[in-house]
Formats: sequence, C-alpha cells, structure tokens
Amino acid sequence: MYMKKVVAFKFLLVLAITATTTGCKKSSSSKNTSRATGWQINSREGGFQYNTTFKEQETAPGLVFIEGGTFTKGRVQDDVMHDWNNSPTQQHVQSFYMDETEVTNAMYMEYLDWIKRVYPPSEENFRAIYHGALPDTLVWRNRLGFNEVMTENYLRHPGYGEYPVVGVSWIQAVEFANWRSDRVNEYNLERAGYLKRDAKITDVNSESTFSTDTYINAPTLTYGGNEEVISGEKSRRNVQVDADGNETGLYATRQTGLISPKYRLPTETEWEYAALGLSELRSYNLYRGRKKYPWDGQYTRNGSRKYRGDQLANFKQGKGDYGGIAGWSDDGADITNAVKSYAPNDFGLYDMAGNVAEWVADVYRPIIDDGFNDFNYYRGNVYTKNAINEDGTVKVVTADDIKYDTLSNGKIIARDLPGEIVQIPVDENETYLRTNFDRSDEINFRDGDRRSSRYYESFNEEEEEEGVDGEKKASQTRKMYNSPKHTITRDEDGNIVREYDKDNNRTSLVNDQVRVYKGGSWKDREYWLDPAQRRYFPQDMATDYIGFRCAMSRVGSKSKTKNKTKN
Repeated sequence: MYMKKVVAFKFLLVLAITATTTGCKKSSSSKNTSRATGWQINSREGGFQYNTTFKEQETAPGLVFIEGGTFTKGRVQDDVMHDWNNSPTQQHVQSFYMDETEVTNAMYMEYLDWIKRVYPPSEENFRAIYHGALPDTLVWRNRLGFNEVMTENYLRHPGYGEYPVVGVSWIQAVEFANWRSDRVNEYNLERAGYLKRDAKITDVNSESTFSTDTYINAPTLTYGGNEEVISGEKSRRNVQVDADGNETGLYATRQTGLISPKYRLPTETEWEYAALGLSELRSYNLYRGRKKYPWDGQYTRNGSRKYRGDQLANFKQGKGDYGGIAGWSDDGADITNAVKSYAPNDFGLYDMAGNVAEWVADVYRPIIDDGFNDFNYYRGNVYTKNAINEDGTVKVVTADDIKYDTLSNGKIIARDLPGEIVQIPVDENETYLRTNFDRSDEINFRDGDRRSSRYYESFNEEEEEEGVDGEKKASQTRKMYNSPKHTITRDEDGNIVREYDKDNNRTSLVNDQVRVYKGGSWKDREYWLDPAQRRYFPQDMATDYIGFRCAMSRVGSKSKTKNKTKN
C-alpha cells in the first residue's frame, strides 16, 4: 500500500514538472512568435530581430524615478511681490527620472577633463571649446565683499567637490547634459560588446568620438569610422549572416533597448512636480491639503525630537544672516553646502529648496496657456532634423566644420562638436497640413505677443517700418515682449565691439533668450523656497546662486510596479 502511494506520488510529480516545463516553453516560444504574421521573431536564420525580453528602462547613473501624475502647478502660498507671475493650472506629468542631487563641482570637472583631453585648448582650433565650457568663477566677486577665496577655489578645490556647481549658464548646462548622454550610452554599448572595451579612453580624440545620434543614424561614422572600435566583440552580440552572406546585427539600434533616452534639463512643470513630492499627502485619488515646501508642514525648521529646531534647507534667514550664530548654525552653511546635507523629499530628491536655485528648460513667459495644453506643458520647442549630404548620407561635423557663437556677453561657445550630426530647422516637408505644429520654432506660440494678438497680420513681420520722412516708426503689430537688443560684432582686427541698446521705448526684459529658474538658494529669503515660485535670467549668463540638475524621460510603463488588488 505504501509503495503504491509512493509510485502514485512520483507519477504526479513527473506530470507536474512536465506541465510546468511545457508551459514555460510555450510561453517563451509565444514571445518570439509574431502576433501579426505568425512568423518567428529572432530566428537564427534571420528575419525580424527584436528585444522580446525587455522588462523596463534601467535607471541611468545619478537619477531617481519620479512617477508621473496630476497636480496643480503655480499654486503659490504667498505673493509678496504682487507680480502676477503665476496662475494655478492643473497639469499632468508623465513619469520621468531626475538627478538625486544638483550637479556638483566634481561632476562638472569630469566634463571639463574630458573636453581638455579630446579638444586640447593648447590647439588654436579647439581653444574656444574648452573656454566656452568653463564656469564663470568671477560670479563670486562683489564690489564690497571679500570673496576671492571662492573665486579661486570653489570650482576646483576638493573641499568643494560635492558642492553644487555655479557660474554655469543655461546654455552650458544644456551642453553638459548632451555630453553626459553620449558618455552614458557609449559605456552601455561597450558593456554590451558593441564597442571596443575602454575605447572611450584609449581611442578617443578630436577626430574619433562617440555621438548617440550619429551612432543611431550612421554607426559606421562614429569614432571617425574606426572599424576596430565599432566592431566591438562580435562573440557577445547577436551577429548573424543573411542569405547573401552579409552580417546583420553588427550595431545596436533602438530596438535593442540598450540606447538610453537623453539627459536634459527638466521642464518647469516636471521640476515643480518633483519638488513638491505630493505623494506623501496622497489619500487614495486625492491629496490631503496643500504643501508650501518640498517637505510637509508650514515651517522651515525640523519638528522631530532628535533634530527639532534645525533648518530643513540652506537659505538666507534674514538681513546679514546666511548661516546662523557660530557654534550652533541654523542651516550649517553660509554659502552653498555639500549635496545631501539635508533630508530628501518624498521622491528621494535632495535640495529641491535652498542651496542653489536651478535652471529648467522653459523659455520664460508670465502667461501660462493652460487652455491649450495641460499635458507635459513646456514652452521652448525648436524642432530640427538631420542635415543630409547630396549622396543621401547624414552630414557629420568634422574638426574643420566647428561652428562658434558669440553670446550677448561676448563669450564664445561651440555649437557643434566633431562627430555630431549637423542639425537644421524642419521645413514644409514636416509641417505641411499638420495641426499639431506648423513651424520649426514654436517658442512664441500663444504667448500674448503679436502672433497671439487679434491685431496680428502675417504679411507685416517687421517690428519697425519706414515713416513718411524715412525715419523708423513703431509697427502696429503691438508686440508685447519689446526687450532691449544689445549687439556684439567684431572689427577688422577681430576685436569685440559692444553696442548697447539705448532705445527709450523698450518696455520689457522678456525675450526668447531668457529661461526660467526655480527654487530658492543660499542667497534667497524663505519666500523663494516655495516650488511654485518662478524667476527668469538670460540663458547665456551665470550667477553664484543658480546651478542645475538633469532629467531623463521614461519610456514604457507609467509605474515601476503593477497595481495590486485592493481590499
């Protein structure tokens, strides 16, 4: 009897294992079978190749996940300035990633070190590249202040290595994010065997660099076409031979899932949503009350027993009070402070109030057009496309094609670096009969200026027009943002000639080159710690109190965890 039971148990066990194995095989096989045609996907014989095992986006270096949602943007608690700079609007934000901390001096120094190695400033052709990326250390100077120790040491001294970088313009912050995107994707492809190991150090130079866009569009042109680098390690990849004997799968594509979305500056909407960290106030599908700061409560001091009375951020407490009394500091800092010196908000983000204010991607306008768009709101879109050569290939920048721009303050920056694809504005081929966009530059769309006015006439594009006596007179288009237009030119000897706009009819400092910055800083009063507050500054200028952090879009699911059954 006992033996019969044992035999029966063994038989059932074998059946169970067989069923499980069969089920797994069936499930695995179904993943590689097309639901459109029934054909085999990822077949060794060739055909359609696709990453059917991809689960979710890998969190890139330095970032934390921010699950998207709905919130009320621009709901300030106080408006002591009475500038009507905000109007509360309900917005929905897609899930994204954001830097855990502000970009530090050490992080930016790595960027400068890379530029110095690849584009040596000792060479005349590259000198402006390095100098254009350098932060402006003179921002620390003050006519009646002794700050030379920061001017000389803040950026480079290891004592400030984990402090947020300052003296960086919006343009420089964008260039850092672009560089970071390429370095991370370069490393991802190296790990997967698509690029030669350590080529990012041993094989890189001004004529042999990696660009994510170039690799996607013309992989054989990366690293200057160096076959040894771009062939990588074939044994670690899914390299196949088609019926004609040609190798396929040599290069990674977006379908592999290996190429990460780009680092970028967060939009104003994303930054404000992430700073608020409203999830700690969530009650089912509602928020319990409102938040004035990235932390819960109406005060800037810690209420817990262990740290009661300590400040929760680095800001200016009052006139002449930047840190408190010696021996027992209110916030532990007089200028900036090391990142992670204060508790993070509910998303795990540090210093979303205080320390340094932060650049965001948006062009500044006092008007928020919520009536037109309440999803991923952002003002600043300029759409471009790849430049194409006569033979149909993409046009890649060479060391002789580098273009430089002279900014309004006289600083020279490189707009394109060798190895990158030349970008040109989109044209009628992309915009004709479209309803979602109609031109390359959409910065001014519905912003209250002449194109938004009922007085606007499309044939009258000039800001000024000729009068009867030949003098200039004001146009009748009623342009709203009439900012000064300072010009910088160079004389025959190459010297910079600065011409200030002294027109008395200028009515605003707002134009398409001013960007929003958010959050209070070590130099600001408590009023500016409210994440909904917003200010603006020229995109090509820098200060000692504005830094930045990067963001990255999320691809795929909104949440990292599937919804569970609720009781």
